This record gives sequence, structure tokens and C-alpha cells, in this order.
Amino acid sequence: MEKIFNNTEVAFALKSDTELDRAYFLFKMIDNQPLVRIGTAVTNFALKANLPVEGLIRATVFDHFCGGINEDDCLSVVDKMFTKGVSSVLDYSVEGKEEENQFDAALDMTLKTIEFAKERLAIPFAVFKPTGFGRFELYEKVGEKQTLTSDEQVEWNRVVARFDLVCSEAHKKNVALLIDGEESWMQDAADDLATEMMRKYNKEKTIVFNTLQLYRWDRLDYLKKLHEQAKNDGFFIGMKLVRGAYMENEIARAIEKGYPSPICDTKEDTDKNYDTTVRYMSDHLDIMSIFAGTHNELSTYKLMDIMKEKCVKTNNNKIWFGQLYGMSDNISYNLAANGYNVAKYLPFGPVKDVMPYLIRRAEENTSVAGQTSRELSMIKAERNRRKGK
Repeated sequence: MEKIFNNTEVAFALKSDTELDRAYFLFKMIDNQPLVRIGTAVTNFALKANLPVEGLIRATVFDHFCGGINEDDCLSVVDKMFTKGVSSVLDYSVEGKEEENQFDAALDMTLKTIEFAKERLAIPFAVFKPTGFGRFELYEKVGEKQTLTSDEQVEWNRVVARFDLVCSEAHKKNVALLIDGEESWMQDAADDLATEMMRKYNKEKTIVFNTLQLYRWDRLDYLKKLHEQAKNDGFFIGMKLVRGAYMENEIARAIEKGYPSPICDTKEDTDKNYDTTVRYMSDHLDIMSIFAGTHNELSTYKLMDIMKEKCVKTNNNKIWFGQLYGMSDNISYNLAANGYNVAKYLPFGPVKDVMPYLIRRAEENTSVAGQTSRELSMIKAERNRRKGK
């Protein structure tokens, strides 16, 4: 496979010199781990104390990693990216809410993004997070098959109704819908709900996509069992495949509670699990659709190779590649330039509410070996190219 991801002219075609300089400055800061920790603590304190830092955050980290403060705010970014063939997934990235009115607000926002997606070719997917629709502890309790109190049962029925409403609307409007993955100890209940939604709304084609976090060693077996159910019950499977975003939490909890870690022993094991799962799904495209969410160039090349080997067209709608906005532009834009289906996750929401998401991005970048230095080297190469060096 020809190596296409080093083309920085394509990767940063939409970035002005000023935006490129800002990206360089940001990743340089993120590259310095102690600085990320200090910056995180200071930012949290400043926001909680209502100090006037929102403007600074907006002008730096927020605008680099987010589409805007509301869905309309994102449209200029959506349209701009689509000029280069890169689609968007509008991701309402407000986290950590616990109240019913907040869950209803997340529901309304998801319905709005489904409507947006129906009207715009540039937005092929909508997305939501299970804990946007219900309390984490409730998912945990349901997943552990604990008996719910009558109030909890009423509360859980509301969660199920929210899931059903967004999936039914997505089905009606022919919009694919991604359900994000979260921590393993709440995931069983979310998986069961996602499967129920697939059974109900994926009869003719794939509308509902669940997420497999493949740093978990049990996920391929889970997929194989789901495959049997899908064949027996006659529904299509959609899966977003990612490595996973909660590793430190997972390991810490397993140690604290004294159970075997659900996480692969090594980074190599995770990579192998990811690539094996991609291969398994690619072998069953008659019934499965893949959203390959990865910033890993090698895994991306492997899927491209599989497509070539199986004579699957680059724009076959059963295979999408996805990256986060503000990261791995060298993958996204070069894939799009070569005719592949690519979508960027475009987070949005009020600055204060989206900060937990942004902090996680910064921490992830420092913890994933080589991610930040790769971003920096690509930006540096493009700056030099523009200066004619």
C-alpha cells in the first residue's frame, strides 16, 4: 500500500499560517506532561471560580478541538471540511450531568443533530453517549442485574425511552446513529440496549452503531456472539471500532475491587485485538458495517489493504474511517483525497461544559506513545514546506 499519510500539503490545506502556528504551540504544550497537569488544575480552578478565562480557552484549545458552542456555530467548520471531502459527526460533548432535565436536554440536542444530518450530506452520522441519557450508577446497577427500586425502574424506563426515541427518529430519517462506549462496569447495560435497538431498527440496513473498545480483551468474543444473534434474528450490525479512552480508570478500578483487569496486557495486544476485529468485520460485510475510529496509521493502512484485497470500493458505505477534530489531519484529509469515506468527530457545547472532554483529549495525547510528537513533526514539516525549506 502506497504511504499517503505524509502529504502535509493535503493534510493542512484548510489551515492558515496562523492556525498552523497555533496548532504547533498547542501540541508543544501538550507534549510537556507536567504542564498538562498544571494547566488542567489551573483551568478547572479558574472555571469553577468564574475567572474570566473562557475567551483565552476559546481562542486556543477550544477552537482547535471543537466546532463551536452550539450546533449552528459548527456549520462553517462542517462546510469548510466538506470542501475537501471530509464529513462531520456533530458530538454534543457535555459530560458529567446527573439530572433528568439535563438528560432531556441531551436528548433534544441529539434529535436536533439527527435533523441536521438528514438535511446535510456533510453530516452522515449522529451520535450520543449513554450517560448523556441516564445516570452512570443506574447503568451499573442494571448491568449487574441488581433489583431496582420502583423509582429506579421508572428512571430506567425513561432511559430506555430516550434510546428508543433517538433510534426510531434516526431510522425514520435514514440517518446512521453512533452510540459511544464508556467504562466497562456500566457498559453491559448500554450494550444490551444498543443490541435491542439494532434488532428493532437495523432490519433493512445498518442505522444503529454500537462501539467496541478494543483495549478490552473480551470484545471480539462479544462481537462473535452478537453476530450469531444477528444471523438468527435477522438484523444488521454496526460497530464503531476504537482502542478505548478510559484505560487508567479501568486498571485502577480492577486493582481496587480485586478483579482481573478487562484491559489487554500490552499495547501490542490491543493493536492486535483491534486489527483482528477489523479483519473479522471485513470478512462479514454482508451483515456488518464498520466505523473505524483510529488515529493509528498502521491500522488504517491495514484496513485499506483489506479493502483492496476484497475489491471493496473506497467509497463503499459499509466502511467509514473516523478521527477527532483537531487531530490526525494527515490521516483524515489524505484518506478523503484518495476517495475513502472519512468523518471527523466535531465536539460542541458551552466552553465550561466541554472542558472535561478537552482535558481528556490533552491527557490522552500525552499518554499515547508518539501521538503528540507525530502531530508536531507533521506541523513542522508543513511549516517548512510553506517557507520553501
